[in-house]
Amino acid sequence: MRCLLTGGAGFIGSHLAEELLARGDEVCVIDDLSTGTVDNIKHLKGQVGFRYVLDTVLNRQVMAELVDEADLVFHLAAAVGVRLIVESPVRTIETNIKGTEVVLELAAKKEKHVILFSTSEVYGKSDRLEFSESDDLVLGSTFKARWSYAASKLIDEFLALAYYRERHVPVTIIRLFNTVGPRQTGRYGMVVPRFVQQALTCQPITVFGDGTQTRTFTHVKDAVWAIVRLADKPGAIGDIFNIGGDQEISIRALADRVKTLLRSSSPIVHIAYEQAYEEGFEDMQRRVPDLRKIRNLVGYEVKRTLDEIILDVAAAQG
Repeated sequence: MRCLLTGGAGFIGSHLAEELLARGDEVCVIDDLSTGTVDNIKHLKGQVGFRYVLDTVLNRQVMAELVDEADLVFHLAAAVGVRLIVESPVRTIETNIKGTEVVLELAAKKEKHVILFSTSEVYGKSDRLEFSESDDLVLGSTFKARWSYAASKLIDEFLALAYYRERHVPVTIIRLFNTVGPRQTGRYGMVVPRFVQQALTCQPITVFGDGTQTRTFTHVKDAVWAIVRLADKPGAIGDIFNIGGDQEISIRALADRVKTLLRSSSPIVHIAYEQAYEEGFEDMQRRVPDLRKIRNLVGYEVKRTLDEIILDVAAAQG
C-alpha cells in the first residue's frame, strides 16, 4: 500500500508511520511542523519506502499530487491539546475544518480511502458511564472556547460521512481517547507527559481542578495496532470507532501514581482551571470509551497497562 499521513511528524503519526513501514507499506508524510517535529521521524529517513514533505495540507497543489499517488490517506493533521485550543481558537477551527475539506475533496476525485482521526472530545459533557459511537453528543456554550475543538471535529465527521454517502468516498472515522507514549509532549496540555516531566525534574506536579475527573489512557502502540487493522477492514468503511483504554483513573490518582512509580519528591499541587486555562473553563468529569464495536470487528484488546505507559514516557524523556 502507498500511504499518505497528514500530520505524520506528530506523536501518533510518527508511530503509525513506523508500523506501516514495518509491514512493507510505502509511507509519505506531510507536516507543517506547527505541532509536530522532524525529530519524531528522523529515524525513518533513509528507510526504503519513506519520504516526507514539509508543507501544509492547505496547499492544494501539493496535496493533489500526494493524494493522487496514495492508496490510503490517514488524515491526522489537526490542532491538538487543550492549551493550544483555548489560546488559538481561530487556528483550531480553520486548521481542522479547512484541512479536512481539502483531503476529502481530493480523495473524492478517485475514491481514495480516508482514515479520519477524530477525538473523544466530541462526546462533550455527556453523562453516560461509557461513551458509545452512536450516543448523543453534548457540547457546552459557544462562549466557551474549549468546545471549538470538539465542534470543529464534529464538522469533520459530518463532512466525511457526507462524502461517503453522496460521493462514495471510502471513509473510516476513529475517535481517540487520551493516546499516550514516547514522543508525546506536555507542551499543549497533555497530562501524562506533563506529570512525568514534572516528576522527573522535581517540580510540583500540577493537577488542574479538584482532580476527581477521570480518564482512561491508551498506549500509542495499542492504538496504532487498532488503527492499522481498521484500515484493512472493508467493514469499517462508513463507520465510527472508539480507540481507548479500559482502566479508569482520576487525575489526582494519576498524579500519585506517577510520583510513586518514578520515586519523585515532587509535591502534588492543585491549580484552578481559571488559572490554568481561562475564566469559566469547563471540563469533562468522565471520559470512558465503550470498546465493544472495535473489539467485535478487529479483536482489539488493551495490552499495555497504565504503569507501562508512564514508564515508557519517562524512559523517553530521560
